[in-house]
Amino acid sequence: MESARRTTVRGPTFIRLLGRLADVDASQSSQSLPDRLSGWLNWTQAIALATALDGRLPEPVDEVATFDEGPAGECARVRAALAETIASARELVPSAEREPVVAPPVEGWVLPPPDFAPFRQRYLTLQRAMQGSTGRLRGELRDLLGRSSPEMGRLAELDAAMELALSPREQRLLATVPGLLETRFESLRRAHAAEGAPDDPAGATHDAWLDVFRKDMQSVLLAELDVRFQPVEGLLAALSAS
Repeated sequence: MESARRTTVRGPTFIRLLGRLADVDASQSSQSLPDRLSGWLNWTQAIALATALDGRLPEPVDEVATFDEGPAGECARVRAALAETIASARELVPSAEREPVVAPPVEGWVLPPPDFAPFRQRYLTLQRAMQGSTGRLRGELRDLLGRSSPEMGRLAELDAAMELALSPREQRLLATVPGLLETRFESLRRAHAAEGAPDDPAGATHDAWLDVFRKDMQSVLLAELDVRFQPVEGLLAALSAS
């Protein structure tokens, strides 16, 4: 019954992937969004949001970013570049596409077992790249909105306040993802060892479990990219409607 309940988890792809990989219950919260927000924000953050909704708007910035292909084109370009960086990450290249390991001329040398540390470092590096790129786009789109109309300027101020208030919590939650992936890595490694097959680097099945993990990690990264671009897409939609 437990496994059946977990396979029917609903929600964003990112959350469903993490729930499946970590084998945890990722069911949707029964709380409404306002109830959840009240638990996430302190009083100073709540005041900042109220000010963004009702306060005086700042003067539009004098200089705003210009894009050769327009805002939508720039966002698409950045997103495609990040997706390509994820797809081509050295640690995620499938075994069949890797250069064969050449054993050094040392008697008794054996290939060291795979370690999660390089995968963790790669994930953190890609997270920083996603955070930096989406943060820049979000700020530039807000500047454009602020110059389009008072209503859009109000929306830009609200987005800035929301980003400031929720970003620390978001980063804390996203920082737990490498740990969940490590759990998956070790689970696959144990399952491979339990099969009792010799761990021969030249064997066709040696890296089969590792390729499964690489695919899982790539899927999680692409799903996180989707999540990080949601505010950008919302601002783009508002800019198109202004």
